[in-house]
Amino acid sequence: MDFRIADTFTAALARLPTQEQKAVKTSAFDMQLDPAGPGLQFHRIEASRDPNFWSVRVNRDIRIIVHKTAASLLLAYVDHHDKACAWAERRRIEAHPRTGAVQIVESRARVEESAPTLFRPPAPERPAPEPALFAALSDEDLLSIGLPEDWIEPVRAATESRFFDLAPHLPAEAAEGLLDYAATGRLPKPAPVEVADPFAHPDAQRRFRVIENLDALRAALDAPWERWSVFLHPSQAGVIARTYSGPARVAGSAGTGKTVVALHRAVRLARSDSQARVLLTTFSKPLADALQRKVDLLIAAEPGARGRITVAPWDGLAEELHQLVHARRPRIATLTQIQAALVQATGGTAVWSERFLTSEFRHVIDAWQVADEATYADTPRPGRRSRLGAKQRAALWSIFTAARARLASQGLVTWAQVFGGLAAHYDAQATKPFSYIVVDEAQDLGVPELRLLRALAPEGEDRLFFAGDLGQRIFQPPFSWKALGVDVRGRSTTLKVNYRTSHQIREAADRLLPGAVHDMDGREEARKGTLSVFDGPQPQVMKLDDETAEREAILRFLEAARAEGVLPEEIGLFVRSRAQLDRARTVARAAGFVPVEPGDAPSAAGDSVIVGTMHLAKGLEFKAVVVLACDSEVLPLQERIDTVTEEAELDEVFETERHLLYVACTRARDRLLITGVRPTSEFLDDLG
Repeated sequence: MDFRIADTFTAALARLPTQEQKAVKTSAFDMQLDPAGPGLQFHRIEASRDPNFWSVRVNRDIRIIVHKTAASLLLAYVDHHDKACAWAERRRIEAHPRTGAVQIVESRARVEESAPTLFRPPAPERPAPEPALFAALSDEDLLSIGLPEDWIEPVRAATESRFFDLAPHLPAEAAEGLLDYAATGRLPKPAPVEVADPFAHPDAQRRFRVIENLDALRAALDAPWERWSVFLHPSQAGVIARTYSGPARVAGSAGTGKTVVALHRAVRLARSDSQARVLLTTFSKPLADALQRKVDLLIAAEPGARGRITVAPWDGLAEELHQLVHARRPRIATLTQIQAALVQATGGTAVWSERFLTSEFRHVIDAWQVADEATYADTPRPGRRSRLGAKQRAALWSIFTAARARLASQGLVTWAQVFGGLAAHYDAQATKPFSYIVVDEAQDLGVPELRLLRALAPEGEDRLFFAGDLGQRIFQPPFSWKALGVDVRGRSTTLKVNYRTSHQIREAADRLLPGAVHDMDGREEARKGTLSVFDGPQPQVMKLDDETAEREAILRFLEAARAEGVLPEEIGLFVRSRAQLDRARTVARAAGFVPVEPGDAPSAAGDSVIVGTMHLAKGLEFKAVVVLACDSEVLPLQERIDTVTEEAELDEVFETERHLLYVACTRARDRLLITGVRPTSEFLDDLG
């Protein structure tokens, strides 16, 4: 007898409190070891239209729903008694008549009994009725993506708003195919598959797993949330498998699966070439550590492929390569040391402010590694509206030259110098350290980082692959990739289906950004047309009178999340900067948690929750998120506004501050609370 688990079971298990999960796992282990064991109590679900649904007692109130035939035992669902039985009463498990894949199908008749408004025609008095999304699709079209026959009529009549209510009742592959059509105007065209066993169909293998032993079952039940975080939707598979003639990029708003695509792309390259040396890189160590864990989830049992992938942050990679080339670690100048060198180089003159000198040095001279005054005249200064005459440029160049000399005399270098020196070194080498490079969070690459990455792999097919979202750019000013020889035009793909963030959270967060953003090479990333695959509660935006009221509101939110089964490690609290961290830590402790920052190990002193700045939220994901301390002068940060030297920089500050709030909000999958103390950030009004 085959022993299987369905994704509906692992998802339901993850929603239960920890102690109930432990009891369920014990019962699951018992069933896997001996399905006919005398301690197991099976009861047929008499009201179900599928005669093979049974409930198995875990304790006085928890029941596992199993689908039992002579050939297999499938763990299908788990919940408290009445909810578990009601789930089974509304469903049947069968092979789809057209695709041949086994499916968990919700009975249309039972749904119509409990939610009749889903099937009623729109009210005739509506002045502008919504168009039906799928009216142009034939029965054959709908059957080809796995839609059950009894759902064809309501799906064809569904408007956009009604489809989001219908989608949770459809088999997952059918709902995903319809979402693809709604986002792109095209139905997926899966290759015909003929299999004798309906569970062997590719669609079924994404939903059901055969468990061969106790260790495999333990692994499957211990990591449902982590497994979900590396889930690859078939619509993304084309980006993974495609061969690109040059540098390529995948874009998409938060939650559309860019990181998952980057992960699977790196793994695919490592698997397909036994001599490959694949670099998977991103902007910070916490993010690189998270990528490493996900790589291990994907290929833990493939030591050959695993050994061909290097995961590292940009700075960490540069430091390691510098040590390899120069036999020593670089001594990196701090911002304070750079500012001191610039001030001393002015000789006490006050022609230019320290703010202007620092900005010009970091974003132009140092970033582009300008070597002489003539080159300075030709170096792009995007976003800087103040034009420099020849005399001004000459005076500035003498200051920058003196500042560089002072830093060098102290044995200090900038990160841009490290990246630039390594780029020059590897540009001259015939043998490169990597065969392929995959970059996550590519929107925050700076000029020095992109130059180095381009030099680390040979020219050719599939050598450079980038994943990023211009709407999440928070670290670097914009610049032209094409000017550095990295042209992704014609090799860019935009993902339009959001798998991580509920429709309500995505819709609210999108109000922070324009409908489309553009890079310096004229490439547009449109945010319109993105769809989420699930609904959730509306995000809450609260403006409170003082920090005590804010703390009480957050405690109520966290208590409600915990009551719904959200675990401490699935909660994140984020603030604008380190100055507000104590405010977040106080709330976490009041809720009974131990606050830890992203990248730190969980505390042994109690249940840990992540508490960090918005910058460190990048790349993370949680079931429940609180973004707090969104006060006036905190967001946008007054300190950044005070350093502005011209109008263009002010625009850049406001744009990236909006991006920061967008990043923090879109870390949430299901629940989001944004709070501030009056007077609050002007951005909260945009969130609605």
